Amino acid sequence: MTEEELELNINTEGDPVQYTENDIVTLEWNEHIRRRPGMYIGKLGDGSNNDDGIYVLIKEVMDNSLDEHTMGFGKQIVLDVTPESVMVRDFGRGIPLGKLVEAASKMNTGGKYDSAAFKKSVGLNGVGIKAVNALSKVFIVQSTRDGLTKRAVFERGNLISESEVEPSSEPNGTMVEFTPDPEIFRDYEFRDEFIIPLVRNYTCLNTGLVIVFNGKRYVSRNGLQDLLEINMTNEPLYPMIHLKGTDIELAITHANQYGEEYYSFVNGQHTTQGGTHLTAFKEAVSRTLKEYFGRNFEYSDIRNGMVAAISIKVEEPLFESQTKTKLGSRDVGPDGPTVAKFIGDFVSKELDNYLHRNLEIAEQIKQKIMDSERERKSRAGITKIARERAKKANMNNRKLLDCRVHLNDARGNDEKKQASSIFITEGDSAAGSITKIRNVETQAVFSLRGKPLNSYGLTQKVVYENEEFNLLQAALNIEDGLDGLRYNNVIIATDADVDGMHIRLLLLTFFLQFFPDLIKKGHVYVLQTPLFRVRNKKTTRRLGASKLGSGATDETYYCYNDEERVAAIEKLGANAEITRFKGLGEISPEEFRGFIGPDIRLDRVTLRKEDNLDELLAFYMGKNTGTRQNFIIDNLVVEDDSQIS
Repeated sequence: MTEEELELNINTEGDPVQYTENDIVTLEWNEHIRRRPGMYIGKLGDGSNNDDGIYVLIKEVMDNSLDEHTMGFGKQIVLDVTPESVMVRDFGRGIPLGKLVEAASKMNTGGKYDSAAFKKSVGLNGVGIKAVNALSKVFIVQSTRDGLTKRAVFERGNLISESEVEPSSEPNGTMVEFTPDPEIFRDYEFRDEFIIPLVRNYTCLNTGLVIVFNGKRYVSRNGLQDLLEINMTNEPLYPMIHLKGTDIELAITHANQYGEEYYSFVNGQHTTQGGTHLTAFKEAVSRTLKEYFGRNFEYSDIRNGMVAAISIKVEEPLFESQTKTKLGSRDVGPDGPTVAKFIGDFVSKELDNYLHRNLEIAEQIKQKIMDSERERKSRAGITKIARERAKKANMNNRKLLDCRVHLNDARGNDEKKQASSIFITEGDSAAGSITKIRNVETQAVFSLRGKPLNSYGLTQKVVYENEEFNLLQAALNIEDGLDGLRYNNVIIATDADVDGMHIRLLLLTFFLQFFPDLIKKGHVYVLQTPLFRVRNKKTTRRLGASKLGSGATDETYYCYNDEERVAAIEKLGANAEITRFKGLGEISPEEFRGFIGPDIRLDRVTLRKEDNLDELLAFYMGKNTGTRQNFIIDNLVVEDDSQIS
């Protein structure tokens, strides 16, 4: 390259772009967080998903209060949440009053750098509370210590007011109140359905801790045993194995279900993506059970149907991101053993002792493993043929139009991995619209041929015998569990008609039967597409439909329900032209662009204990045809098509 080329960058239009001292910018701490919120809280979202940023803000504040409790200060935390704002009050020692403002607003300032004060804290870098401050429209912090109190108010990280130290009769502790900034979290709303599991996790990991959430009291007496009982959607096959030691706690059982289900925690932090501790735990349990029974069991058979939780405490834990969802630590502390040895030694001794003392439970575990082994061997021949067929089909790219970034591709960055999605469509017409305008970096398309099989009541053998399910499983790369999942978001994209709903139910039945953890981990969604298009007839004739764009304008409205349709008709009056979309193939690629872009509407599929999965599937997908027909008749809603073209 010439010297001139080295000094100049060429932009996409071929114009030279100067790179000078004026391009070097130093940001204030809060501005850096506000410009790059994903570095601190992951994705933003609007509160419709449990990993949206507004819940990370709650967690960051709660973690500080939990650290106080862990250190032995404060037995209760009060959490009040309205649709827009949050208040957390603990009864710990309170932030030292002279450092109140710095603790909330000065980076690299905190009380957790000295491990003697916070030996096994979840947060060590003093970043979390500052991120909440910077991303809040209003942030208030007040500390009370030994009859004195001080209060500070911030707006978007900027200090607005700071009180003098004043006398107070309130008990010791810290109060934080914040309102997320609507400029960053657009149209957000806090939802109890996502906050309650967070609260329950905290109480189960801190036996005896009381959290009062919006006036309701939550407490756990049995730790991880309570946590599993709350989260399990199938009944355990034998009483829970609950083992506790210094800095480690385990709960283990099996259920009559496929796959594995784990809940892992480090210093009270829910590591939803696992890490070194979960890997070590799975290895240790498998090895211990194999050695106890003295049989050459496959690890996959040992863990099939296993539901377990592990919680450990580590000095100065290393996480793979600020959101702390995956542990990277290799050692439990500077002078301690490796995480693998610490967990392996505990499991090897305590689980083995438990099995020798509880022979009946040991026999039930053995029976479950043998059942899994028998089923695996019965499908062994089919599995080999099916995998070869799936591999050949994927190579020929007949059903799967892949994207460039996969979850197991180390070359892809984390942001793209998180965004990686696969749309499961019905037929070529719907797939065609999505394919033409998808983001090829992160969005893949899998096209079904006709209606899938109703898998309810069938064995896992059907996964390999049925071509559609076999190819879908191979496309997702979940044959050996979720560790190989290639797409973070599995999106069912079917028509909004009777056939589309039926296909959606058949797919959900398949996932619920054979891969329930795919749903429990929050990977499965249903794509919401508009039911109606309401547009101005005069504008349409003048410009042509193709020039109206893909989003709602003053002349075109895409409506997802009857209420939105009525509102659009009222706006356009007599010029309103209403179209009912009865299939995804009727929506043009240009229109579809807005429906799978940044403003995509997704409904996450959830699975909770109170859903009574067995009863649910038996009723909707079982052989009780007559009962279902009567249910449909009793709940039939007739659509008024009189105004729809």
